[in-house]
Order: sequence, then structure tokens, then C-alpha cells
Amino acid sequence: MRNDAGASRAKLEGWIQLSHATELFKAAGLDIDKMRAAANKRGFKAVPMTGLKASATINQTIEFKDSRNVIGTVKGSETPDEHLLLMGHWDHLGKGPSSDPNEDTINNGAVDNATGTAAILEIGEKIAAGPKPKRSVTVLAVTLEESGLLGSAYFGENPLIPLEKIVAGINIDAMQPTGPAKDVVVVGAGASQLEDTLKAVLAESNRVIRPDPSPQNGYFYRSDHISLAKKGVPMLYVDSGIDLIEGGEAAGEAAAKKYTDDNYHKPSDEYADDWNLAGIEADVKVDYEIVNRLANNGEWPNWYDGNEFKALRDAQRKGQ
Repeated sequence: MRNDAGASRAKLEGWIQLSHATELFKAAGLDIDKMRAAANKRGFKAVPMTGLKASATINQTIEFKDSRNVIGTVKGSETPDEHLLLMGHWDHLGKGPSSDPNEDTINNGAVDNATGTAAILEIGEKIAAGPKPKRSVTVLAVTLEESGLLGSAYFGENPLIPLEKIVAGINIDAMQPTGPAKDVVVVGAGASQLEDTLKAVLAESNRVIRPDPSPQNGYFYRSDHISLAKKGVPMLYVDSGIDLIEGGEAAGEAAAKKYTDDNYHKPSDEYADDWNLAGIEADVKVDYEIVNRLANNGEWPNWYDGNEFKALRDAQRKGQ
């Protein structure tokens, strides 16, 4: 639960595309590019957008839920107070409404996010089997992601590990059983030096990074890693690739669209015998290799210069 039960949050939050935001600024007599440049300088103060009006209606109910994050750590052999974090949400939507008693209403969440939960457990078990890493590796399965990132937000506000001691983290959320790909999608690409490690790992199998093809959807701010990122901790969100070895980009884009249209947040998101797990296996190996390298090489990846979270991380590291 948030400390003030959410009272300090904005009354209304939402997303608009850049083209629409540009039009709004222009209608208010402002230049969005100039305002963004000014906002990046110390001492900037918000400027009212005069001449504009907005109206909205919110229909909502309030629910109180009792749930748990689950955490486990493989302690490091040399610097056990420094942690690599593996994160994935274990919750889903539960049962949906239906007037038909024979209809399947259970939202299983097989892709979203049983795949990610299985992945962080698999990586954790491999690391626990040895050899022991120099740094600690912590596996965190968070709850209530589907209810607003509540589990990860709680951890971010009440960390069991000092944030300045978390070297970096990887969030795994919804891996697609579509087979091996030549690429992996990085949600929020261009954010941190974790991408340098990812690039090096991928190069060993002739794979590449593909930036998020739908940045307008704001996925970087809609999964659990953001709860740690906005506290300064470098986080990486790697998604399944699009350029499939069998079928190329056309097949990958078609599979992604089919999942979004037919299965996302629906009872049909369930395991099927025709799942091709080879791509998930390859991606889990990539995630493991990133964690394993950082758990043993002593590096402290940071956000890239110009990133909105870098100042927070610099202050954390300076305070150690």
C-alpha cells in the first residue's frame, strides 16, 4: 500500500502521442521543443498552458487486496552486500465476469507472466547451483503488477536491500513462445549501460538489439522495472524478438499482433502444446549471462548521459 493510500497522486493520469502534445503546445502559444530544452535546465518552473480546457469523467471503485512479494537471494562470496536483481510479476487478473456459467473466465496469464516468473526462477536455480557468484543475486517475484505495479512500487518505497547496493536489475515480463529470433526488443532502448552488456552477449550468437517498435505506448513506464528505475537503479526490460529465424519480421509481427488481439489479458492466454519454447530458452540464457557477468566482473552500469534517472543514481553512488 502507498503510504498515503494514493492521496498524493494526480487526480487524472494518461498518455498522449507526441504529435498531439505538439498541437496542444502550439495552441497555447508555446514551442514544445523550446520548453523541453528549458525543462532540462536547473531552476525551471512550470509554465501554464493558457487558453486550453480539458474535461474528464472517472468511474472507479476502490478495492483493498492482501498479497505478497516473494524474494530470495543467493549470497555472493566476496561482496554479498552488492546485489543483482531479477524481477518478474507473478500475479494476473484472476477471474473475469460472465453471465454464462460454462464459460472459462480464468485469466491464466501463461505468457503474461508465468513465462517471466519461470525465467527468474530458472536463472536463480542455475546461479544457486554454483559456482557461487562474487556478488549476491536476488530474485524478486512481485505482486499486483496488473493492479498498477503495486508490488514493485512497495519494494521501491520499502526496499529490503539498500537501493545504492543494487548494482542493476532485469525485468522479465511476457516472453513470447514464437521461436528463436535474430533480435531482442529493448523496451526503453537507449537508457542505460546495461544495453552495452546485452549487446556484447547477443553478439556471441549473432543477434542484435531492436528498439521498442511501439514507444508511443509507453511500455517503459508500464512494467515493474520503472518502480526501481525512478529510484535511480539501472534497469533493463528485454522483450521477445520480432525478426524470427523462421518467417522473419512478417511472422514475428503477425504473432505479436495475434497475441495482443486474441490473448492479451484474456482467458485464452494459456499454455498450448504447439508453443515453440526455443526462443524463450535462448532469451533466458541471454538474461542469465548478463546477470552472471555483472555478478562477477565488479562493474557498476549507470544510466546513459542525459537520461532522466542518471542524477539520482549519481547521487546514490556518491553517497556510498
